[in-house]
Amino acid sequence: MEQDWIWGFVGGLMIGGAGALYLLVNGRIMGASGILGGLVDGTGRKSWAERLAFLAGLVIFPPFLVPLYEKVDTRVTDNLLLLIAAGLLVGFGTRIANGCTSGHGVCGISRLSIRGIMATLVYILAGGVVVLAFRHWLGII
Repeated sequence: MEQDWIWGFVGGLMIGGAGALYLLVNGRIMGASGILGGLVDGTGRKSWAERLAFLAGLVIFPPFLVPLYEKVDTRVTDNLLLLIAAGLLVGFGTRIANGCTSGHGVCGISRLSIRGIMATLVYILAGGVVVLAFRHWLGII
């Protein structure tokens, strides 16, 4: 029986737990794009150390999980231009939507926020359409 779903479940518990802890400790929603955006545009000057520590944890912690995996197959494309374009589009989209999957999807839905629920529905639908178009119609990914 396939057990890959367990890693998704564990990851979801970790993200949900981190979101709850961030809200309890800081009284603010844990949205990675908002935390990064506040550093970039200067609106998060008062909490720059906290923001930097959070982002450092996002980068530093995952390598510690590598010994738990036998093989990681992310199915990410080797097309560097496509990856750069995707990253820029995700960043642009999160600024337009005033949040990302951690802010709207995890924290917004758990607080029964209508804005979070609607944003999540829109980006899930948009992601499905993009995968359909790029993978099945255009054969790019």
